[in-house]
Amino acid sequence: MKLRAGDHVKVITGKDAGKESKIAKVFPDKNRIIVEGVNTAKRHQRPQGQAMQGGIIDKDMPIDASNVMIICKECGPTRIGFRIEENGIKVRVCRKCGGEL
Repeated sequence: MKLRAGDHVKVITGKDAGKESKIAKVFPDKNRIIVEGVNTAKRHQRPQGQAMQGGIIDKDMPIDASNVMIICKECGPTRIGFRIEENGIKVRVCRKCGGEL
């Protein structure tokens, strides 16, 4: 999977198409990600001990990684490519402008 937690992405399909946010969590074995503020669902939460209060909360649910595009600082939503530097480090690059992501 080419996406990582903390990447700034844009949702391209689904009910939240067009929203931009950061990736909160990545599940590479299932090819799914959790994006902050996208695909929220109401969930019933039990109180956990004395401190936490129960009730209905909004929870971000996972979406498929193919439904988002990473945002390049120069050219906007783009695909991800790879380049190997002279010292052997693999770097993610923008397919449009060639800049590092």
